[in-house]
Amino acid sequence: MTSPLISFDENLLCELAVRDPYEYFKPLRENDPVHWNPRHRAWIVTPHAELSSSLRGQYLTAERITPFTKAISRASDSDDVDATFSILKDWVVFRDPPEHTRLRKLVSRAFAPTIVRRRSEEITATIATLVGRLERGSVVDLIQEFAYPLPAIVIAEMLGAPPEDRDLFKGWSDKLTALVFGAYDQQDRFHSAAAGMLELRDYLLGLISQYEREPGDNLISVLLEHEGDDTLSRDELVSTCTLLLFGGHETTTNLIGNGTLALLSDPEQFRLLQSTPELIASAIEEFVRFDGPARATVRLVKEEHNLGGKTLRPGQRVFLINPAANRDPLAFDEPDRLDLTRNPPNHLGFGVGVHYCLGAPLARLEAQLAISTLVQTFPDLELAVPRDQLEWHSTMLSRGLKRLPVRLGR
Repeated sequence: MTSPLISFDENLLCELAVRDPYEYFKPLRENDPVHWNPRHRAWIVTPHAELSSSLRGQYLTAERITPFTKAISRASDSDDVDATFSILKDWVVFRDPPEHTRLRKLVSRAFAPTIVRRRSEEITATIATLVGRLERGSVVDLIQEFAYPLPAIVIAEMLGAPPEDRDLFKGWSDKLTALVFGAYDQQDRFHSAAAGMLELRDYLLGLISQYEREPGDNLISVLLEHEGDDTLSRDELVSTCTLLLFGGHETTTNLIGNGTLALLSDPEQFRLLQSTPELIASAIEEFVRFDGPARATVRLVKEEHNLGGKTLRPGQRVFLINPAANRDPLAFDEPDRLDLTRNPPNHLGFGVGVHYCLGAPLARLEAQLAISTLVQTFPDLELAVPRDQLEWHSTMLSRGLKRLPVRLGR
């Protein structure tokens, strides 16, 4: 039996869509799987099969920054905004092959398994420090005190930034989040992001110059190395470092926060992870499927094609809705049930195809170590407010909590 489309709100940032995208997008997946949204002037794609084929296929393009830049430049008339989008256009996530292939090959060196594994001890030590500041029996905001600072510290260390500069990284990441993830309620997001991006650019240029002279055990030094006859240009290197800061911070914060909330909402699964800690690897995959940090993936139509009985034409925008696909009953049994033993190999939380998330190994490692430590250190961890009082960030592309008040035992 399908859900009726009665009273469907075309605003993708309406209250229900932000609070519960699974309930919001379910009627579309069942009744109109490839839906034209006139308010946002975009196709909304919700089923798992259609998302997977779209991400793997050649009909859509990830190069959406250039047309967006032209529209924003006309509206803003700001050199700083233009400079910001010039940096964004070199992000590997916004490029198609063959340029994407070249950039990805060079950038992937920073996330080689050996490099990620080497950081395990440092990440564990950072987690121990953050947990050590949490007072048992108290009520704390787990986002602010734990899930937010952890990835900021980790990526700052990996880039080779000194410890005293970590708070700067968090501020820059926040400004970029409002722009890249579509915080439409922040009217000054373009100028705010531009100011932050240019400060970050200048800061990174200083680090790059330092590690050109004296290479260290950090990602900038790795990215400065040649790969055969090829290497990143200075502009590409700055763009890549801003992407690593942004992607390595915001998404991991939301993965830890959303995953912890999923556990706290299901005491049986919480106890299962406590008693069977070796489940943590499959648990992270289930958290990504069940309530992951990606709310949508945006593409533009490159070639006219048919999808779900609809004709998509060049230049049209497409929102690929990850939450709807990851709760599709045609792809997953009992998709609305959290099951840490599921270990779903086909979730789309990290993407699929050539744009599969480069930072996924690092995000997995941080989330595994962080959530394992919380569950074992605070066996009586519980929500400190009713779930329906939690607030979510109102952004188009990401799903994350503003706060997660928890009680650290009794």
